[in-house]
Amino acid sequence: MVKRKNVAVIGGGVSGLAAAKAFDERGHRVFGFERTHDFGGVWELSRSYPDVQTQSPKDLYCYTDLPMPADYPEWPKGPQVHAYLHSYARKHDLTRLFQLNTNILSMDRRADGKPGWTLTIEAAGQVRQQDFDFVAICTGQFSDKNIITHPGQDEFTAEGGQVMHSSEYTDSDLAQGKHVVVLGGSKSATDLVVNAARNGAKSVTFVYREPVWRVPYFVGGINFKRLLYMRAQEQQFNQWGKSPLQRVIAAILKPLVWANFRGLEMMLKTQLGLKKWNMVPDVPIEKDVSCSIPIVTPGLFEGFKDGSIRPIQGTFDHYEKGHVVLTTGDRVPCDLSVLAVGWKLGIPYLAQEYRDKLIEADGQYRVYRLSVNPDVPDMGFVGFNSSFCTILSAEMVANWLVRYADGQLANQPTARQMNDNIEMMLNWKRNERPAAQVYGGLCSAPFHFKHFDELLADMGAKIRKRANPLAEQFSYPNAQAFGRFLASAPQYQAG
Repeated sequence: MVKRKNVAVIGGGVSGLAAAKAFDERGHRVFGFERTHDFGGVWELSRSYPDVQTQSPKDLYCYTDLPMPADYPEWPKGPQVHAYLHSYARKHDLTRLFQLNTNILSMDRRADGKPGWTLTIEAAGQVRQQDFDFVAICTGQFSDKNIITHPGQDEFTAEGGQVMHSSEYTDSDLAQGKHVVVLGGSKSATDLVVNAARNGAKSVTFVYREPVWRVPYFVGGINFKRLLYMRAQEQQFNQWGKSPLQRVIAAILKPLVWANFRGLEMMLKTQLGLKKWNMVPDVPIEKDVSCSIPIVTPGLFEGFKDGSIRPIQGTFDHYEKGHVVLTTGDRVPCDLSVLAVGWKLGIPYLAQEYRDKLIEADGQYRVYRLSVNPDVPDMGFVGFNSSFCTILSAEMVANWLVRYADGQLANQPTARQMNDNIEMMLNWKRNERPAAQVYGGLCSAPFHFKHFDELLADMGAKIRKRANPLAEQFSYPNAQAFGRFLASAPQYQAG
């Protein structure tokens, strides 16, 4: 009999909901903590910028037992995703498990010597401590803003200029009649320059450091999910853990794989006009595809063409008398500076001695299956396995993690096996696929199927692939199919 545990779930976004459901349905006592006033994480409405929408199509951005509503568009808007997450919480009665407006101040090993952790919790001006047998950290990749400053910023704001993080651009009226400059090359950055250009900005300047490959929603008229999310396509990238035979086969097929990716690059260059804008990346696309590859915001390149958006390669040097001076020497008029510079990945509440065991000097996380570390027991991550199908990734690893915590994996790893695997993965990321080091090495894209295959095998799932081999090779991850795969794993209840 598996003993019932007191489990803390930190974070009430996509991943926190998946973790709460996974531990709750196994019979554990779940205590969820969300520091804001609402569920949703990055989709919580006060954190969302105007016109935000998913990068992935709706059938790739859903839980296994709850499809996105049929009347949602292919790429749902932020408020629609927020409503969907609430419907998932209601379906599984997860709201009863969470305490909102509750912040975790610290996380240390229990003083009584028992396995688990003591959390210091702040809510309604009161601070308390509570012991837990297991902690699921579900704060994901986008929890704390990356705040940067540049020389002259104080004088710029004192003279009436505005500087804000992209998550603070929550009203399109902010751009009205202003010279807007957006720094960053992500999808958030391009969403904001398009929004500003469409909402009465006097001028819009898009400042990016390096050209990156961007994928439009439709490549040559084909939905990109049918090109980049297939198992057959995934196998063309340089995967980890190849056997000697697989390496021989990969070497034989290398010219065909090279030609395939050059063809994709040519399509993107032609469709987007990358040469005209001097935005052809130096890195081959097969070496660059990861969780950080952005989707093209509709209207971006049209804005370049009609002059409503001015792209400049470079970065900020300093602010000066109503302008931003760039490293290129360009002096750009600026009333509103929007810094789309991302988020900080970290666990500030975890004691430093354990962070040192989890995070390498170069920022890479030492985690097995993108979730646990044997040297930091009784805890794991859900949703740190970032991907192109974030919700499914979170749900898969949440179901894996509860079984790991309960010793119920069919392939329960030893500490040595986990550490050996961690070292192998770190070596692969550093030496064979540097793009895999983004987000602290916590990105499973573009290897969704391989990652899910490993999780399902560990869980002892009897069904791991669709019956139709063509559908399995040439279709994208299907959430409902993975729901059936999860259901085929051994079931149990804690008590």
